[in-house]
Amino acid sequence: MSIQDSLKNINFKDRVLACPKMGKTTRFQLVDEFGSGEPYAGLAFEVTDSEDLKYKGFLNANGTGEVKNHCAGAIALTFNTAYHGTIETYTKLMGREHYPLPITELQVRAEQTRYFKKDGSRTHVKPLSISGTDEYCQVEVRQLVKHVSHLPPKVQCHFPLNVADRRLMGRFGTQGVCIAPQRLTVLEVRPLRALRPLLSTTPEFCALNLYQLALMATLSYCPFGQEPDEQPVTTPRVSFKHEPSVGNWFGDKLAAFMENWQVNPEQTQPYYPFYEEVPYSERLEIVPFDPALYASNNLLLGPNQENPANIHFLDDTLRGNTGTDTQAFVTHNHSIILIAVRGTSAGADFLRDADALQVPFEEGEGKVHRGFYEAAKVASTFILKYLDKFHTGQKIMICGHSLGGAIALLLAQMLRNRPEQYDVLLYTYGAPRAADATFINAAASLVHHRMVNHNDPIPSVPATWMNTKSAVYGSGAVLAFANAPAGLSLFAAGLANLTGEPYQHHGTLRHFMPVDFGQGTVSHIMWQPLCDTAVQHAVCSVAVGYKDGLPERGTFLRQLFDMAQHFMVDSYIPRCWAALKRYMEALETQNPLVTRVEYTFVSRGLEQIQRDLRAAFKDSQNRPDKYREAHKDMNLRLIKEVENITHTVKRLYPLSLKPVTGADVYGHFAEQPEHLNECVERWLAHTENHRTEQLAMLPEPRKEMFRFSSLKDPLLNAETITGCFTGDILDLG
Repeated sequence: MSIQDSLKNINFKDRVLACPKMGKTTRFQLVDEFGSGEPYAGLAFEVTDSEDLKYKGFLNANGTGEVKNHCAGAIALTFNTAYHGTIETYTKLMGREHYPLPITELQVRAEQTRYFKKDGSRTHVKPLSISGTDEYCQVEVRQLVKHVSHLPPKVQCHFPLNVADRRLMGRFGTQGVCIAPQRLTVLEVRPLRALRPLLSTTPEFCALNLYQLALMATLSYCPFGQEPDEQPVTTPRVSFKHEPSVGNWFGDKLAAFMENWQVNPEQTQPYYPFYEEVPYSERLEIVPFDPALYASNNLLLGPNQENPANIHFLDDTLRGNTGTDTQAFVTHNHSIILIAVRGTSAGADFLRDADALQVPFEEGEGKVHRGFYEAAKVASTFILKYLDKFHTGQKIMICGHSLGGAIALLLAQMLRNRPEQYDVLLYTYGAPRAADATFINAAASLVHHRMVNHNDPIPSVPATWMNTKSAVYGSGAVLAFANAPAGLSLFAAGLANLTGEPYQHHGTLRHFMPVDFGQGTVSHIMWQPLCDTAVQHAVCSVAVGYKDGLPERGTFLRQLFDMAQHFMVDSYIPRCWAALKRYMEALETQNPLVTRVEYTFVSRGLEQIQRDLRAAFKDSQNRPDKYREAHKDMNLRLIKEVENITHTVKRLYPLSLKPVTGADVYGHFAEQPEHLNECVERWLAHTENHRTEQLAMLPEPRKEMFRFSSLKDPLLNAETITGCFTGDILDLG
């Protein structure tokens, strides 16, 4: 039987050695993963021997310390000296009012070291510089300090500590690392580095944020994942093992330098965020839980106890029938506060979507959707508590999908209208309308990038017919709407002003529009259409058949059950990925986002729609006076739409000329090329980001794409069209 096996059968609890012989000398060295002890030079240490005698000292220039004349047996080594430097990141975290962090000098040193392997996994062999040492162990900062609740979870290592040394120490070895006496033990300290989703804080649109925040918006559908999942928490610590969950993302995996990709349990295709490597203290934080250190974590507070779950995660479903079913999460670091609001997820959410009676926006001007507003009020109360604790001037980045996008818009304006005048940047995906024109005008300065995927029907609601009590439109009004004249139902719903001010969209539209050239060949355009033909999503692609100038689509009710283009996992995330890939490749080749072949095809299709709209207007004018009077508003909007299509074509044309810039793709990170290249390299290391996806490519042009001999466009001529076949295109394949 080995010595270690024998020790397992002995009870060392509170054991004191019977013959504490003095005069022993033990040496130890702290090194990084490259085998260098320089990062830890000069650190103050404390050693406890088997008789509870204390010894203090400092590591030398090589990170080596020595304890002479200690009692026989193992010793326990700790580094609990608090950080006394002037780096603002650390001093602010240590001195903040809520959840001040017990940051040690050792932690700061470990944050400045780097991983030997780029993926952060532990090394399998000893560094050559220390291959001849007596003992070699891989440790983490949390094993060497007293307070560990704010530190990342341990990861698997290949050279663990000898547990027998701790057992020999008895109760004196409960803290720190126990090492064998009269030897040199090298402790390789794992760097304290973390991964953080790359997010640009500039207000201008960038494809990077579009993709990154789509993932974060989808993550909001997950639970927080805290274990134990109870209120109050009765254990001395919590963990976040549930995958996928918000807590697991920010409190576990990214904190331990592990790349996450799953943002929904139903997701099978990996979509990795762009990550940047940062010192651990600059990650997006999940606050610590330590009842012994923080009075607000005390079990005796009962339902008022604070813990990571109720600080970072809003779950209004817990209130049953009295709740709004609102769900959101929030996290932060020194530069941003990230808020993600969940979209429609359950039956209560659909009822909230339908509660479209307009009510006054008490925090500002205009009227807003009552159902969305009630949810936004709950979210605002939750977020303001968080901001009171952790806002120190950061940019607030808010994202949301569907219902979550509408709530996010109202929440953003609530925050902007407060005395603090929070700096807000908003990205939404497939969001319905949430407010009237007065609200929209008052919120004009709110930076809001609004993405809509192709024929997603949800941004077309609520229509103005919904501005009434639910009992009225619960059946009859919906059926009347669904039975509107063929081809005009959605168009009418989006534009008609039945009572009061209509619901309107806020923000700058970014519309993902597939362009189907036929025979299985598809490209896409991410553009900003002006015409309601695209904005209202009655007509948003030349890839579908036409009937009376509009796509052949089912009734509104049928669309509600055909929502494939509205879901994040199946539609928005892949489209955002494809858009980002196309931006990246356009930047690399210094080409525009829209090619001439695409511009030609789309502009011709829109011209055809113009012709059909004019024909519809002409047909209306030939009807009896009574009919024309009843449809006067509709006819005026038809003419206005014809004009807007012309402006949309003119807006599309520059996209076929202007090359993409680094800021268009990566925001402010374009000004940090060395750091950005490291992040891009990490992202491209995943084979999934090299896959062929047709929506991220431009197909080869074919002559059968162009059969518009009877149509004329002042922006195009024979020479331009000919150029589409002479290689003057952006080949993203």
